[in-house]
Amino acid sequence: MFILSNQAARRVFLDRHALSETPQGPANGDALLDLIERLGFVQLDSINTVARAHDMILFSRRPRYRPKALKRLYEHDRDLFEHWTHDAAIIPLKFYPYWHLRRERDAARLREKWSEWRREGFEAKFQPVLDQIRDHGPCCSGDVGEGEKRGSGGWWDWHPSKTALEYLWRSGALQVVRREGFQKYYDLTERVLDRTTQGNAPDTEESIDWCCREALDRLGSATHGELAAFWDHISPAEAKAWCTAALDQGRIIQVGITGVDGSVRPAFAWPNLPDDPALHIAPTNRLRVLSPFDPALRDRKRAERLFGFAYRIEIFVPEPKRTYGYYVFPLMEGDRLVGRIDMKAFRNEDTLRVRALWPEHKVRWGKGRQAALEVELERVKRLAGVTQTAFDDNWLRTPV
Repeated sequence: MFILSNQAARRVFLDRHALSETPQGPANGDALLDLIERLGFVQLDSINTVARAHDMILFSRRPRYRPKALKRLYEHDRDLFEHWTHDAAIIPLKFYPYWHLRRERDAARLREKWSEWRREGFEAKFQPVLDQIRDHGPCCSGDVGEGEKRGSGGWWDWHPSKTALEYLWRSGALQVVRREGFQKYYDLTERVLDRTTQGNAPDTEESIDWCCREALDRLGSATHGELAAFWDHISPAEAKAWCTAALDQGRIIQVGITGVDGSVRPAFAWPNLPDDPALHIAPTNRLRVLSPFDPALRDRKRAERLFGFAYRIEIFVPEPKRTYGYYVFPLMEGDRLVGRIDMKAFRNEDTLRVRALWPEHKVRWGKGRQAALEVELERVKRLAGVTQTAFDDNWLRTPV
Protein backbone atom coordinates (compact mmCIF):
# COMPACT_ATOMS: atom_id res chain seq x y z
CA MET A 1 0.00 0.00 0.00
CA PHE A 2 1.30 3.45 -0.93
CA ILE A 3 1.87 5.54 2.22
CA LEU A 4 1.78 9.33 2.08
CA SER A 5 3.84 11.16 4.67
CA ASN A 6 2.04 13.89 6.57
CA GLN A 7 3.77 16.56 4.51
CA ALA A 8 2.87 14.85 1.23
CA ALA A 9 -0.74 14.41 2.31
CA ARG A 10 -1.00 18.09 3.22
CA ARG A 11 0.51 19.12 -0.10
CA VAL A 12 -1.98 17.09 -2.14
CA PHE A 13 -4.87 18.28 -0.02
CA LEU A 14 -3.92 21.95 -0.34
CA ASP A 15 -3.37 21.58 -4.08
CA ARG A 16 -6.88 20.18 -4.52
CA HIS A 17 -8.29 23.12 -2.57
CA ALA A 18 -6.43 25.75 -4.61
CA LEU A 19 -4.34 26.76 -1.60
CA SER A 20 -0.96 25.56 -2.84
CA GLU A 21 -0.20 28.17 -5.49
CA THR A 22 0.46 31.84 -4.79
CA PRO A 23 -2.90 33.65 -4.44
CA GLN A 24 -3.12 35.76 -7.57
CA GLY A 25 -4.78 36.03 -10.96
CA PRO A 26 -8.13 37.19 -12.36
CA ALA A 27 -11.17 36.82 -10.12
CA ASN A 28 -14.20 37.43 -12.28
CA GLY A 29 -16.06 35.90 -15.21
CA ASP A 30 -14.79 32.57 -16.49
CA ALA A 31 -11.73 32.64 -14.22
CA LEU A 32 -13.92 32.88 -11.12
CA LEU A 33 -16.28 30.21 -12.42
CA ASP A 34 -13.31 27.89 -13.06
CA LEU A 35 -12.16 28.38 -9.46
CA ILE A 36 -15.60 27.54 -8.08
CA GLU A 37 -15.77 24.44 -10.30
CA ARG A 38 -12.35 23.42 -9.01
CA LEU A 39 -13.60 23.70 -5.43
CA GLY A 40 -16.95 22.11 -6.31
CA PHE A 41 -19.04 24.69 -4.47
CA VAL A 42 -18.69 27.64 -2.12
CA GLN A 43 -20.56 27.69 1.18
CA LEU A 44 -22.82 30.68 1.79
CA ASP A 45 -22.96 32.22 5.24
CA SER A 46 -24.55 35.38 6.58
CA ILE A 47 -21.89 36.12 9.21
CA ASN A 48 -20.09 39.30 8.19
CA THR A 49 -17.48 39.80 10.91
CA VAL A 50 -14.89 40.79 8.31
CA ALA A 51 -16.59 39.67 5.09
CA ARG A 52 -19.13 36.96 4.33
CA ALA A 53 -17.72 33.42 4.32
CA HIS A 54 -18.14 32.88 0.56
CA ASP A 55 -16.31 36.13 -0.16
CA MET A 56 -13.44 35.24 2.21
CA ILE A 57 -13.12 31.78 0.61
CA LEU A 58 -12.72 33.21 -2.88
CA PHE A 59 -10.60 36.17 -1.76
CA SER A 60 -8.05 33.95 0.02
CA ARG A 61 -7.30 32.31 -3.34
CA ARG A 62 -7.69 35.37 -5.59
CA PRO A 63 -7.05 38.65 -3.73
CA ARG A 64 -8.43 40.63 -6.68
CA TYR A 65 -11.84 39.11 -5.98
CA ARG A 66 -14.71 41.41 -5.06
CA PRO A 67 -18.29 40.34 -4.17
CA LYS A 68 -19.87 41.95 -7.25
CA ALA A 69 -18.04 39.40 -9.44
CA LEU A 70 -19.84 36.52 -7.73
CA LYS A 71 -23.14 38.40 -7.83
CA ARG A 72 -22.81 38.81 -11.59
CA LEU A 73 -22.05 35.12 -12.19
CA TYR A 74 -24.99 34.12 -10.01
CA GLU A 75 -27.71 36.66 -10.69
CA HIS A 76 -26.94 37.96 -14.18
CA ASP A 77 -25.04 35.28 -16.10
CA ARG A 78 -26.87 32.39 -14.39
CA ASP A 79 -23.70 30.26 -14.39
CA LEU A 80 -24.34 29.29 -10.76
CA PHE A 81 -27.29 28.02 -8.78
CA GLU A 82 -27.98 27.82 -5.07
CA HIS A 83 -28.84 24.68 -3.15
CA TRP A 84 -27.52 22.58 -0.26
CA THR A 85 -24.45 20.45 0.29
CA HIS A 86 -23.64 20.25 4.01
CA ASP A 87 -25.07 23.78 4.11
CA ALA A 88 -26.40 26.38 1.68
CA ALA A 89 -23.94 26.80 -1.20
CA ILE A 90 -23.32 28.39 -4.58
CA ILE A 91 -22.74 25.64 -7.16
CA PRO A 92 -21.78 25.63 -10.87
CA LEU A 93 -24.87 25.26 -13.05
CA LYS A 94 -23.23 22.45 -15.03
CA PHE A 95 -23.63 20.30 -11.88
CA TYR A 96 -27.39 20.97 -11.63
CA PRO A 97 -28.52 17.60 -13.09
CA TYR A 98 -26.68 15.76 -10.31
CA TRP A 99 -28.74 17.58 -7.69
CA HIS A 100 -31.81 15.65 -8.85
CA LEU A 101 -31.09 12.91 -6.30
CA ARG A 102 -30.64 15.50 -3.55
CA ARG A 103 -33.88 17.28 -4.44
CA GLU A 104 -35.76 13.98 -4.57
CA ARG A 105 -34.45 12.86 -1.19
CA ASP A 106 -34.95 16.28 0.39
CA ALA A 107 -38.58 16.25 -0.78
CA ALA A 108 -39.29 13.07 1.18
CA ARG A 109 -37.08 13.80 4.19
CA LEU A 110 -38.14 17.39 4.78
CA ARG A 111 -41.83 16.72 4.30
CA GLU A 112 -41.69 14.19 7.13
CA LYS A 113 -39.41 16.21 9.44
CA TRP A 114 -40.96 19.60 8.87
CA SER A 115 -44.42 18.23 9.53
CA GLU A 116 -43.15 17.69 13.09
CA TRP A 117 -40.72 20.60 13.47
CA ARG A 118 -42.59 23.43 11.75
CA ARG A 119 -46.02 24.86 12.29
CA GLU A 120 -48.92 22.98 10.79
CA GLY A 121 -50.30 23.97 7.43
CA PHE A 122 -47.20 24.60 5.33
CA GLU A 123 -48.21 21.96 2.76
CA ALA A 124 -51.50 23.78 2.15
CA LYS A 125 -49.45 26.85 1.16
CA PHE A 126 -47.63 25.18 -1.74
CA GLN A 127 -50.12 26.14 -4.44
CA PRO A 128 -50.87 29.68 -3.15
CA VAL A 129 -47.12 30.41 -3.05
CA LEU A 130 -46.58 29.04 -6.56
CA ASP A 131 -49.55 31.00 -7.87
CA GLN A 132 -48.30 34.22 -6.29
CA ILE A 133 -44.85 33.85 -7.84
CA ARG A 134 -46.34 32.93 -11.22
CA ASP A 135 -48.57 36.01 -11.19
CA HIS A 136 -46.30 38.57 -9.53
CA GLY A 137 -42.72 37.41 -10.12
CA PRO A 138 -39.86 36.57 -7.73
CA CYS A 139 -40.55 37.08 -4.04
CA CYS A 140 -38.96 36.72 -0.62
CA SER A 141 -40.42 35.26 2.57
CA GLY A 142 -41.71 38.67 3.62
CA ASP A 143 -43.86 38.86 0.49
CA VAL A 144 -45.87 35.71 1.20
CA GLY A 145 -48.17 34.59 3.98
CA GLU A 146 -50.12 37.79 4.49
CA GLY A 147 -52.02 37.52 7.76
CA GLU A 148 -50.05 34.47 8.98
CA LYS A 149 -48.64 34.64 12.47
CA ARG A 150 -44.93 35.44 12.41
CA GLY A 151 -42.75 33.51 14.78
CA SER A 152 -40.91 34.82 17.81
CA GLY A 153 -38.98 31.64 18.44
CA GLY A 154 -35.83 32.57 16.54
CA TRP A 155 -34.21 31.82 13.21
CA TRP A 156 -36.08 28.58 12.50
CA ASP A 157 -39.53 29.66 13.69
CA TRP A 158 -41.00 30.11 10.21
CA HIS A 159 -44.56 30.99 9.26
CA PRO A 160 -46.23 28.36 7.01
CA SER A 161 -45.69 30.20 3.71
CA LYS A 162 -42.00 30.71 4.50
CA THR A 163 -41.70 26.96 5.13
CA ALA A 164 -43.52 26.32 1.84
CA LEU A 165 -41.03 28.54 -0.01
CA GLU A 166 -38.06 26.70 1.45
CA TYR A 167 -39.59 23.31 0.77
CA LEU A 168 -40.45 24.14 -2.84
CA TRP A 169 -36.90 25.38 -3.36
CA ARG A 170 -35.24 22.37 -1.74
CA SER A 171 -37.44 19.95 -3.69
CA GLY A 172 -36.97 21.71 -7.04
CA ALA A 173 -40.12 23.65 -7.96
CA LEU A 174 -38.44 26.98 -7.15
CA GLN A 175 -34.98 28.46 -7.62
CA VAL A 176 -33.27 31.13 -5.56
CA VAL A 177 -32.49 33.81 -8.15
CA ARG A 178 -30.88 36.51 -6.04
CA ARG A 179 -30.15 37.71 -2.53
CA GLU A 180 -30.69 41.21 -1.22
CA GLY A 181 -28.97 41.79 2.09
CA PHE A 182 -28.76 37.99 2.28
CA GLN A 183 -32.56 37.69 1.89
CA LYS A 184 -33.41 34.99 -0.66
CA TYR A 185 -35.70 35.71 -3.62
CA TYR A 186 -37.41 32.77 -5.28
CA ASP A 187 -38.76 32.24 -8.80
CA LEU A 188 -40.29 29.31 -10.66
CA THR A 189 -37.69 26.82 -11.85
CA GLU A 190 -39.44 26.62 -15.22
CA ARG A 191 -38.76 30.33 -15.74
CA VAL A 192 -35.15 30.24 -14.59
CA LEU A 193 -33.70 27.11 -16.20
CA ASP A 194 -34.07 25.80 -19.73
CA ARG A 195 -35.75 22.45 -20.25
CA THR A 196 -32.52 20.67 -21.12
CA THR A 197 -30.97 21.62 -17.78
CA GLN A 198 -34.15 20.70 -15.90
CA GLY A 199 -34.76 17.39 -17.64
CA ASN A 200 -31.22 16.02 -17.88
CA ALA A 201 -31.38 14.05 -14.62
CA PRO A 202 -29.19 10.93 -14.25
CA ASP A 203 -30.40 7.83 -12.44
CA THR A 204 -29.40 6.99 -8.87
CA GLU A 205 -26.46 4.75 -9.82
CA GLU A 206 -24.98 7.38 -12.13
CA SER A 207 -25.49 10.06 -9.48
CA ILE A 208 -23.67 8.00 -6.84
CA ASP A 209 -20.80 7.39 -9.26
CA TRP A 210 -20.59 11.11 -10.06
CA CYS A 211 -20.66 12.10 -6.38
CA CYS A 212 -17.83 9.73 -5.49
CA ARG A 213 -15.65 10.49 -8.52
CA GLU A 214 -15.99 14.24 -8.25
CA ALA A 215 -15.43 14.20 -4.49
CA LEU A 216 -12.27 12.11 -4.87
CA ASP A 217 -11.00 14.54 -7.52
CA ARG A 218 -11.37 17.40 -5.03
CA LEU A 219 -9.98 15.64 -1.96
CA GLY A 220 -7.01 13.75 -3.40
CA SER A 221 -7.66 10.85 -1.01
CA ALA A 222 -10.65 10.00 1.15
CA THR A 223 -12.46 7.39 3.16
CA HIS A 224 -15.92 6.33 1.99
CA GLY A 225 -17.41 8.49 4.72
CA GLU A 226 -15.50 11.55 3.49
CA LEU A 227 -16.67 10.89 -0.07
CA ALA A 228 -20.29 10.74 1.09
CA ALA A 229 -19.95 13.90 3.17
CA PHE A 230 -18.40 16.03 0.43
CA TRP A 231 -21.62 16.77 -1.48
CA ASP A 232 -23.83 15.31 1.27
CA HIS A 233 -26.14 13.73 -1.33
CA ILE A 234 -25.49 10.05 -0.75
CA SER A 235 -25.22 7.81 2.28
CA PRO A 236 -21.96 6.39 3.68
CA ALA A 237 -23.27 2.93 2.78
CA GLU A 238 -23.71 3.96 -0.87
CA ALA A 239 -20.21 5.46 -0.93
CA LYS A 240 -18.78 2.33 0.69
CA ALA A 241 -20.40 0.11 -1.96
CA TRP A 242 -18.97 2.35 -4.68
CA CYS A 243 -15.46 2.13 -3.16
CA THR A 244 -15.65 -1.64 -2.87
CA ALA A 245 -16.67 -2.04 -6.51
CA ALA A 246 -14.18 0.56 -7.78
CA LEU A 247 -11.35 -1.11 -5.82
CA ASP A 248 -12.24 -4.54 -7.25
CA GLN A 249 -12.29 -3.06 -10.77
CA GLY A 250 -8.91 -1.38 -10.32
CA ARG A 251 -10.39 2.09 -10.72
CA ILE A 252 -9.05 3.22 -7.34
CA ILE A 253 -6.31 2.11 -4.95
CA GLN A 254 -5.99 1.97 -1.19
CA VAL A 255 -3.43 4.30 0.36
CA GLY A 256 -2.25 5.22 3.83
CA ILE A 257 -2.50 8.85 4.99
CA THR A 258 -0.11 9.86 7.77
CA GLY A 259 -1.56 12.27 10.30
CA VAL A 260 0.31 14.98 12.14
CA ASP A 261 0.61 12.60 15.11
CA GLY A 262 2.32 9.93 12.96
CA SER A 263 -0.65 7.57 12.80
CA VAL A 264 -1.59 6.12 9.40
CA ARG A 265 -5.21 6.04 8.29
CA PRO A 266 -6.38 3.99 5.29
CA ALA A 267 -8.11 5.85 2.47
CA PHE A 268 -8.86 5.57 -1.24
CA ALA A 269 -7.26 7.44 -4.13
CA TRP A 270 -6.90 7.39 -7.89
CA PRO A 271 -4.15 5.04 -9.16
CA ASN A 272 -1.99 7.96 -10.35
CA LEU A 273 -1.63 9.49 -6.88
CA PRO A 274 1.93 8.11 -6.36
CA ASP A 275 3.01 10.13 -9.43
CA ASP A 276 1.05 13.29 -8.60
CA PRO A 277 3.23 16.41 -9.11
CA ALA A 278 1.65 18.02 -6.03
CA LEU A 279 3.58 15.57 -3.82
CA HIS A 280 6.81 17.42 -4.60
CA ILE A 281 5.65 21.04 -4.80
CA ALA A 282 5.92 23.12 -1.65
CA PRO A 283 2.89 25.40 -1.21
CA THR A 284 3.37 29.15 -1.26
CA ASN A 285 4.89 30.51 1.92
CA ARG A 286 2.77 33.67 1.85
CA LEU A 287 0.81 34.13 5.05
CA ARG A 288 -2.93 34.47 4.49
CA VAL A 289 -6.16 34.59 6.41
CA LEU A 290 -8.72 31.84 5.81
CA SER A 291 -12.40 31.72 6.59
CA PRO A 292 -13.27 29.28 9.40
CA PHE A 293 -15.76 27.88 6.84
CA ASP A 294 -13.11 27.35 4.18
CA PRO A 295 -13.69 24.12 2.20
CA ALA A 296 -10.24 22.91 3.22
CA LEU A 297 -11.26 23.17 6.88
CA ARG A 298 -14.98 22.34 6.96
CA ASP A 299 -14.29 18.66 7.72
CA ARG A 300 -12.87 19.52 11.12
CA LYS A 301 -11.75 16.04 12.08
CA ARG A 302 -9.83 15.61 8.85
CA ALA A 303 -8.17 19.02 9.17
CA GLU A 304 -7.15 18.25 12.74
CA ARG A 305 -5.62 14.93 11.63
CA LEU A 306 -3.67 16.57 8.79
CA PHE A 307 -2.73 19.88 10.41
CA GLY A 308 -3.18 19.41 14.16
CA PHE A 309 -5.43 22.42 14.14
CA ALA A 310 -8.69 23.29 15.90
CA TYR A 311 -11.25 25.87 14.76
CA ARG A 312 -12.43 27.38 17.96
CA ILE A 313 -10.86 29.17 20.86
CA GLU A 314 -12.11 27.89 24.18
CA ILE A 315 -12.62 30.60 26.81
CA PHE A 316 -13.13 29.88 30.52
CA VAL A 317 -15.31 32.35 32.42
CA PRO A 318 -14.88 32.12 36.22
CA GLU A 319 -18.24 33.69 37.09
CA PRO A 320 -20.41 31.87 36.23
CA LYS A 321 -18.08 28.93 35.80
CA ARG A 322 -18.38 27.79 32.21
CA THR A 323 -16.35 27.32 29.05
CA TYR A 324 -17.52 28.57 25.70
CA GLY A 325 -15.96 28.58 22.25
CA TYR A 326 -16.12 30.86 19.25
CA TYR A 327 -14.82 30.76 15.70
CA VAL A 328 -11.66 32.63 14.75
CA PHE A 329 -9.82 33.06 11.44
CA PRO A 330 -7.06 30.51 10.72
CA LEU A 331 -3.70 31.81 9.49
CA MET A 332 -1.98 29.65 6.85
CA GLU A 333 1.67 29.76 5.89
CA GLY A 334 3.08 27.19 3.49
CA ASP A 335 1.59 23.78 4.27
CA ARG A 336 0.76 24.52 7.89
CA LEU A 337 -1.58 26.62 9.98
CA VAL A 338 0.42 28.97 12.18
CA GLY A 339 -2.17 30.79 14.23
CA ARG A 340 -5.72 31.91 14.88
CA ILE A 341 -6.79 35.53 14.76
CA ASP A 342 -9.88 37.17 16.23
CA MET A 343 -10.67 40.31 14.26
CA LYS A 344 -13.65 42.35 13.15
CA ALA A 345 -14.34 45.14 10.67
CA PHE A 346 -15.94 48.10 12.43
CA ARG A 347 -17.20 49.89 9.35
CA ASN A 348 -18.65 52.79 11.31
CA GLU A 349 -15.09 53.42 12.55
CA ASP A 350 -13.46 52.57 9.18
CA THR A 351 -11.25 50.12 11.08
CA LEU A 352 -10.26 46.47 11.00
CA ARG A 353 -9.66 45.72 14.67
CA VAL A 354 -7.45 42.80 15.73
CA ARG A 355 -8.71 41.73 19.14
CA ALA A 356 -6.49 38.69 19.71
CA LEU A 357 -4.04 36.37 17.96
CA TRP A 358 -2.98 32.95 19.21
CA PRO A 359 0.11 31.43 17.54
CA GLU A 360 0.01 27.68 17.20
CA HIS A 361 2.16 25.55 19.48
CA LYS A 362 5.89 25.90 18.69
CA VAL A 363 5.26 28.82 16.29
CA ARG A 364 7.40 31.87 17.06
CA TRP A 365 5.64 35.16 16.32
CA GLY A 366 8.63 37.31 15.41
CA LYS A 367 9.06 40.52 13.43
CA GLY A 368 9.05 38.76 10.05
CA ARG A 369 5.80 36.94 10.66
CA GLN A 370 4.23 40.08 12.10
CA ALA A 371 5.23 42.04 8.99
CA ALA A 372 3.71 39.32 6.79
CA LEU A 373 0.48 39.51 8.80
CA GLU A 374 0.27 43.27 8.42
CA VAL A 375 0.73 42.98 4.64
CA GLU A 376 -2.08 40.43 4.50
CA LEU A 377 -4.33 42.63 6.64
CA GLU A 378 -3.81 45.44 4.14
CA ARG A 379 -5.35 43.15 1.51
CA VAL A 380 -8.16 42.04 3.82
CA LYS A 381 -9.09 45.66 4.56
CA ARG A 382 -9.88 46.23 0.90
CA LEU A 383 -12.32 43.32 0.94
CA ALA A 384 -13.84 44.48 4.24
CA GLY A 385 -14.26 48.03 2.97
CA VAL A 386 -12.20 49.81 5.64
CA THR A 387 -8.91 51.70 5.49
CA GLN A 388 -7.39 51.45 8.97
CA THR A 389 -6.01 48.66 11.16
CA ALA A 390 -5.92 48.72 14.96
CA PHE A 391 -4.55 46.19 17.44
CA ASP A 392 -6.17 45.94 20.87
CA ASP A 393 -4.05 45.97 23.99
CA ASN A 394 -2.57 42.55 24.81
CA TRP A 395 -3.69 41.23 21.41
CA LEU A 396 -0.82 38.71 21.12
CA ARG A 397 -1.78 35.76 23.32
CA THR A 398 -0.08 32.65 24.63
CA PRO A 399 0.40 30.00 21.90
CA VAL A 400 -2.37 27.40 21.86
